[in-house]
Amino acid sequence: MTFMRGVIGTLTRIKVSDEDIVDSDAPKLARVLDLFDLTLLGVGTTLGVGTYVLPGAVAKNTAGPAVTVCFAIAAVVSILAALCYAEFAARVPKAGSAYVYCYVTVGEFCAFIIGWNLLLEFVIGTASVAKAFTGYVDALFGGGYASMMQSVMPMHVSFLAQYPDLMALCVVLLFSLLLAWGVKESTFINNIFTTVNLVTVVIVIFAGIYVSKMSNWFIDPAMIPPEHKAAAGKGGFMPYGWSGVLAGAATCFYSFGGFDSICTTGEEAKNPQRTIPLAIVMTLAIVFVAYFGVSSVITMAWPYYDQHIDAPFPYVFDKTGLHAIKWIVTVGALFALCTSMLGVAFPLPRILYAMSSDGLIYKFFSRINAYTQTPVLATLISGLLAGIMAAMFDLTQLIDMMSIGTLMAYSIVALCVILLRYKEDESSVEDVSKKQNDFGSNKTEQYTFSSVLSILSTEKESSPTARTVFIARISTTIFCAVTIIQTLILVLSESIFSAESFWSVLSTLVVLANFVILGATMYVISLQPQSDTTYLKFRVPGVPVVPCCCIFMNTYLMAQLDFHTWVRFAVWLAVGFVIYFTYGIQHSVQGILDRQQAKQELKSQPPPPAQMYK
Repeated sequence: MTFMRGVIGTLTRIKVSDEDIVDSDAPKLARVLDLFDLTLLGVGTTLGVGTYVLPGAVAKNTAGPAVTVCFAIAAVVSILAALCYAEFAARVPKAGSAYVYCYVTVGEFCAFIIGWNLLLEFVIGTASVAKAFTGYVDALFGGGYASMMQSVMPMHVSFLAQYPDLMALCVVLLFSLLLAWGVKESTFINNIFTTVNLVTVVIVIFAGIYVSKMSNWFIDPAMIPPEHKAAAGKGGFMPYGWSGVLAGAATCFYSFGGFDSICTTGEEAKNPQRTIPLAIVMTLAIVFVAYFGVSSVITMAWPYYDQHIDAPFPYVFDKTGLHAIKWIVTVGALFALCTSMLGVAFPLPRILYAMSSDGLIYKFFSRINAYTQTPVLATLISGLLAGIMAAMFDLTQLIDMMSIGTLMAYSIVALCVILLRYKEDESSVEDVSKKQNDFGSNKTEQYTFSSVLSILSTEKESSPTARTVFIARISTTIFCAVTIIQTLILVLSESIFSAESFWSVLSTLVVLANFVILGATMYVISLQPQSDTTYLKFRVPGVPVVPCCCIFMNTYLMAQLDFHTWVRFAVWLAVGFVIYFTYGIQHSVQGILDRQQAKQELKSQPPPPAQMYK
């Protein structure tokens, strides 16, 4: 039991606030970004591949005209996650996004998982934007590059691209060199390019409306050409059914992932505890309107089964005779993708630098070049990794990999919000270290039986106690476990539900019972008193319902992703765990500080009485 307490204490150690260990006279980042700047930063980072590539790919392969519903579902899930992010930003106005938030408030291992998933998000994000960029450039020249590469260097591997995209690799390396050399996106330049991006989106929507036909949303299967009939589904608005819509929503979720780049500006924003939450919400609202608009017009302007998966808008406007609009949109899309690539690639070295500075990953990632004053090695290595992925995988595969990493990170953030809301106030705890060392002692174990008996007690404490914290954590654990079981049943038993059989009835009863358990656990959590959050300028409304719904929907969308995506994600996590348990757990700066403090406390203790030696 002592060993288990030590392991848990190591994995949950909290990072000391930077203000406690950093010299107050050291130079700090200037707080110059206001709400307008932060919103356009988020919009500029987010409006990229999801605007100019994803609608065509998802419409053709996954959801048909119901791609609009996919974006709506993804937006709802993103808003739930954004609210949880916003509370973290209000709690810890520091640079570093959710990794730093979690490390300062929840614990080291949880922070490592979030940081490792954020690395996956930014690496894949950079690779996917580069892939979209080369697709648009190739579309300008009639697809000659893709045809040449496929004939010269074909790759006949099911889980890789059809050919190595060397152009995408070169694009990523070029941007990495620019960032490593010391290129800094000024707010003014970012605002200009984001404005150009929004103007391009408006042109797409209005030009698309001009050539739209409502009949393209309700195509009769008999009218589908023979060459497309095999892969066009059942026609109509949802040609691939609800399963296609939900799978498409899991892919479209990738499009909303840019809002967390706002969280990396915690030390550069004016009044970050207010402006960052507002900027996140405003970014998602603007982005959803843009995604919904472009996905609607593209599927009404041209049949879903004949969309171009790499450059849909130039293809559609070329087919509909709007050649001038085709060139305007293509040039605007290239500028937008450049801005998006810089926005996605810029936070990546920061996350690597933060994790390396904390000792959780290898130290050389935190080296700052004396000439450029940037983490050159971290920038180039991460750029090389992103470039290799851009060269080796298809855009859809990259997007699915990014989606699963982002969904996992968002789920952990939502879980952390629940844990923080129902933890004991630090001001009411006299000796935190003693309390942590008492984990698993008889005093803690006695809460088990008494908590079960009084779990629905109408006498509610005014503030959290050890008993209420225990109840909240046990209920949260049950909720997460049942969520995983429920989503697996819903996804794997979809064909059983449609059949009239004993197994269909049994599956339905199990699903209903699980929903009852999920509702009961949320109700039990809601009965417990919350910690004091009056100091926060933004709080997630409807706790625990909102974060619990976020966890459930994220898990359900993750279950929609294909098997190969899960295998690639498992490999990524396995690599991360090897790095943490072989390097990070021993070289953690906070762990070293804790061990030094423990030795000093041991030395300062008075010697034992002499009679103990007799």
